Amino acid sequence: MTPQLQQAIRLLQLSTLDLQQEIQEALESNPMLERQEDGEDFDNSDPMADNAENKPAAEAQDNSFQESTVSADNLEDGEWGERIPNELPVDTAWEDIYQTSASSLPSNDDDEWDFTTRTSAGESLQSHLLWQLNLAPMSDTDRLIAVTLIDSINGQGYLEDTLEEICAGFDPELDIELDEVEAVLHRIQQFEPAGVGARNLGECLLLQLRQLPANTPWMTEAKRLVTDFIDLLGSRDYSQLMRRMKIKEDELRQVIELVQSLNPRPGSQIESSEPEYVVPDVIVRKDSDRWLVELNQEAIPRLRVNPQYAGFVRRADTSADNTFMRNQLQEARWFIKSLQSRNETLMKVATQIVEHQRGFLDHGDEAMKPLVLHDIAEAVGMHESTISRVTTQKYMHTPRGIYELKYFFSSHVSTSEGGECSSTAIRAIIKKLVAAENQKKPLSDSKIAGLLEAQGIQVARRTVAKYRESLGIAPSSERKRLM
Repeated sequence: MTPQLQQAIRLLQLSTLDLQQEIQEALESNPMLERQEDGEDFDNSDPMADNAENKPAAEAQDNSFQESTVSADNLEDGEWGERIPNELPVDTAWEDIYQTSASSLPSNDDDEWDFTTRTSAGESLQSHLLWQLNLAPMSDTDRLIAVTLIDSINGQGYLEDTLEEICAGFDPELDIELDEVEAVLHRIQQFEPAGVGARNLGECLLLQLRQLPANTPWMTEAKRLVTDFIDLLGSRDYSQLMRRMKIKEDELRQVIELVQSLNPRPGSQIESSEPEYVVPDVIVRKDSDRWLVELNQEAIPRLRVNPQYAGFVRRADTSADNTFMRNQLQEARWFIKSLQSRNETLMKVATQIVEHQRGFLDHGDEAMKPLVLHDIAEAVGMHESTISRVTTQKYMHTPRGIYELKYFFSSHVSTSEGGECSSTAIRAIIKKLVAAENQKKPLSDSKIAGLLEAQGIQVARRTVAKYRESLGIAPSSERKRLM
């Protein structure tokens, strides 16, 4: 496999964000490459031509990338190296480089959309707490204790080490007592987010209740619930709770509603990984009764060969400088061709996905059809491994949201009528059934399987459980609520 083909295959794998970085590096390292600004005109004539013979320039296959017509055909004796083919054989076997990831984002109802969507804040809980600590008046010793305590708080907001362990970790010469450590902890527990620095769930909820207005309805009962009966609440033993707290069912429901308004993982409000960005590669929109697919022209800059620099290259000059410029020109042309190949392949695959999943675009997840890599590979005449890489870390903007291309692939389950139903559609139906269930008598997995069978979808109970868990839906025993 030639280095040029390896480059084309590698570019095919990259996400749009990684590709943007790759393009920027290419622009910085190769003077023959340049951006073409919007509305900019440039001379497509061959800057190398020194005779009156004019040759028409070949039209670029993709408007995103253009090059001046400096080509191997213009030079003698093949000095420009191998010719660049019209199509690059990127559909071949190659090694995995990037890990698969799946993601979808909610739809933006506005007609105008920001093609860069940020999904996380990027600030750690520790840095947020240290920022508040720097604003708090505190002695040097207390500040040392506070920093140590903050270091022991995990991403969910809980203190991982006991106060005894933290106290034992200080230099004995500092003579730090356990009650000093506890006093500093109480100060940290006043920081935001509410509930941070707790040693257990009950304390976490109690800290949040204490920061609510004193006249909040059912405050006293809620404090007693999280302090004395947190285990009964976790097991949903409502009968015992009513008997032990000496309150009626309707009163208990209101107390529980107050507790459920609290955050059992306060650190999750702040804690996050590095910021993630999603840049759609293709945009899907409806025009009358047709679904149209187009590349996101805002995502990738338009490139061309710099005609002035290309004009400096001489045919017969074998000097080191001229040889370097010839090589740079050839690399620039290969890079542009590789980008064109990436776009063409992406468009072929995206178009076939849209053609196959029109039902989803019109009606949502319940209309998603079964689709496997082989179906698209056969339609576009490529290997399944190529389709797998093309659909990884590539995103489609639709009226229903932004989805990774892999989202549109799913296995199938047979129906009683001899047809097939996709696993995505089944998940959507399960989600709909649970949302509409009687919360006092939630649906069991067996009951859900029976309701699906009534719709002609034959799914085992264990399969329902697997789909339910993948949706983040708790078992029926944990979904039961007071009414």
